Amino acid sequence: MDRMSALDSVFVQAETEQASLHIASVALFEGPEPGFGEICAAIEAKLPEVHRWRQRWRKVPLSLGRPVWLDDDRFDIAAHMFHTVLPTPGGQRELHEAVDQAMSQHLDLDTTPWEIWVLSSLEGGRWALITKVHHSMVDGIAGTDLLSTLLDHSPEARPDHAEEPWVPTPTPSPLQLVVDTLRGSVGERVHEARAIARSLTRSVTHPRELARRSLGLGRGLFGFAKAAKPTSASPLIGPLGRDRLYRWTSFPLLDLLAIKEHFGVTVNDVVLAGLSNGVRALLLEREVDLDHHLVRTLVPVSVRHSDQHGLDNRVSAILLNLPVEIDDAHDRLIEASVRMRRLKNSQEAAAGELITDLGDAMPPPLLAAGLHLFFRLPHQHLSTVATNVPGPADRLYLLGRRMQRTYPYVPLADRVRVGIAVTSYDGQLLVGVTADRDSIPDVDVLVGGIDRGFAELREAAEPPQQS
Repeated sequence: MDRMSALDSVFVQAETEQASLHIASVALFEGPEPGFGEICAAIEAKLPEVHRWRQRWRKVPLSLGRPVWLDDDRFDIAAHMFHTVLPTPGGQRELHEAVDQAMSQHLDLDTTPWEIWVLSSLEGGRWALITKVHHSMVDGIAGTDLLSTLLDHSPEARPDHAEEPWVPTPTPSPLQLVVDTLRGSVGERVHEARAIARSLTRSVTHPRELARRSLGLGRGLFGFAKAAKPTSASPLIGPLGRDRLYRWTSFPLLDLLAIKEHFGVTVNDVVLAGLSNGVRALLLEREVDLDHHLVRTLVPVSVRHSDQHGLDNRVSAILLNLPVEIDDAHDRLIEASVRMRRLKNSQEAAAGELITDLGDAMPPPLLAAGLHLFFRLPHQHLSTVATNVPGPADRLYLLGRRMQRTYPYVPLADRVRVGIAVTSYDGQLLVGVTADRDSIPDVDVLVGGIDRGFAELREAAEPPQQS
């Protein structure tokens, strides 16, 4: 039995009728297309490597503790695998409609919260795999690790079907859950007290280090406090409907690296500049005055150490004002770089990690009540979300078929109507844009703006032609 962290439970509390908190990917594969039964068998053969995929979460009575993960004694893979045949001709339009339908459906939180959709009959003999996992199970990096586990690293690899029959651990009674929670809480408090004592001892022997860290965290907390100021009223912020639109695009990584080297910035700076032009294009289409419009995006930052693995959330965040008011691509890139460097120096990510750690230490009933209230009060502190997670380092295969692309999906919640996710795979930067169907039907304008933003930066980085 594993207990959720405070951050994991945030994604449970944020789940509403209008917001399904699953992260996902849309993977395109080369043909020939295998049978649906073969795909189900290949995925099932990998489940022993991902124990969480046969567990469901359960609340502790009276919210005395955070939810726990328990083996699902009713687990049946058939309840998690779906098959859709695209109508002819199986092109981009038909694929978009099928993906939109899959992404708009909530996961069943009464069972293990994941689904895989197999989309057949794409043009060119291709097929697709949509993998949906509730955010309480994984963050972006863990999601990438999960994809690498479910798929193969060579076309010759085949799943081993010799697994012993899986036997779920018996489900504890409500009383057992309460007793285990109270016992665990005592252990956690003792552990925290020892950690505080060790920290105080180090502080006495290294006062300069204490002062440096305290000053850094103070700057970070001040930065978060400034972000409590509401941002501009915007088409990007407001009530959400139930349905989603999902669109994607790609950009060669070699071009991205050339832009990075030419302008002396980071890869993430280039990505944020391109995304900023997409948001700018959408707001200009809506006739928004960008000189007086603040677009604040949440940029998740991994705090996962190299020795930390597993299916859970280990992220902090920084809050960046996108330079959407700047028309010139070069100036937009430099401003994005300056703002990101300033935020990194502000220690906001470290402060965010501290806030998460404090959440772990809070009494669970108080944390649950606070989160429930926060996610249901109308406010406008964020305009959008922009994630950037490195993708699989190797080419991946399923039943010998090569995965050609894998586009990331970020969920929408908390009145944020647009989310942008970025990853990399097989020489490509891959961008997925999630939009609320009711309020952002023109999401293609945003995606087109991203394409133009990257194209303009590539053109600016090209050496002048010799006459």
